[in-house]
Amino acid sequence: MTSLTERLSTTSERGSSALDAAQVAGAILDQIDRVIVGKRAIGRLLLACVLAEGHVLLEDVPGVGKTTLARSLAVALGGQFHRIQFTPDLLPSDITGLNYFDQKSGDFRFRAGPVFANVVVADEINRATPRTQSALLEAMEERTVTVEGETLALPRPFLVIATENPIELEGTFPLPEAQIDRFMMRLKIGYPSEDEEMEIIARSSAGQNSVESVATPEQIERLIGGARDVHISGDVTRYIARLTRATRAHPVVRLGASPRASIALARAAQAFAVMSGRSAVIPDDVKAIAPHVLTHRIDLAPEAMLRGRTAESVVSEVLDSEAVPVEGSIGLSGDQ
Repeated sequence: MTSLTERLSTTSERGSSALDAAQVAGAILDQIDRVIVGKRAIGRLLLACVLAEGHVLLEDVPGVGKTTLARSLAVALGGQFHRIQFTPDLLPSDITGLNYFDQKSGDFRFRAGPVFANVVVADEINRATPRTQSALLEAMEERTVTVEGETLALPRPFLVIATENPIELEGTFPLPEAQIDRFMMRLKIGYPSEDEEMEIIARSSAGQNSVESVATPEQIERLIGGARDVHISGDVTRYIARLTRATRAHPVVRLGASPRASIALARAAQAFAVMSGRSAVIPDDVKAIAPHVLTHRIDLAPEAMLRGRTAESVVSEVLDSEAVPVEGSIGLSGDQ
């Protein structure tokens, strides 16, 4: 592991390249695979959110490894991990921190809350009141926290992974649309296959493997800058805009994806491309991540839901109906 870190430190002095990002991504995902069985695709999407400076809403039942996945990602990134258990009596200051009077110094000091970390898991976020949920809005959008008029910067990189239990509604407060729209992706881990579950049992009996740090937050920050530099051609940009606009024009949709969704789709596609070792976005990058970026931003008409329509089916129809740019027109360089 040390040799990888040394190589990355050397190459980063020349600027983060697509090959550097692909190497780091592979090393991080290999570490996650030591703990999480059969969920490399989910880990890849989470890592794409890190490089795209987005946040993730994990909607799944208890016990499928949501917190373990987040903790493994944080350790592999070389960053700090905090978990916040959201409950109805949780206060905004329990998240952001507060000023307290230090009797020894005779002055007020700031005690940082758990939001000051590289990876923050907001466990069962919909169990807290809307006032407390909103305490995360500034942190997610601006990557800062304001306490009593003073604005403090959060650590970089910064990723919020919020979890929800989709089948338990009693004692919950639905997330407002404004907050849902701030999550770059909504993911579902899902149950493992029979073979994967057997492997999970075997690993648990033998003692769980530990995750090692294979990067540093500073290196990840450089890779975030590298992802921003990934080329998106005019044709691919138009393809992204058409996809999001098509969700608004769909006959069963009451509220389609916002312009923020277009930005999120473009940035996530850049991250997906650089993780694959490419310096330009291709339509396959957009198609791979579109269901995870667009679905939670679509509000169906009530009559459509009564007929069994879902946001997932709408996105699938949109992807099938929109023409995909041909490879020769998207400006790919020769270093794919």
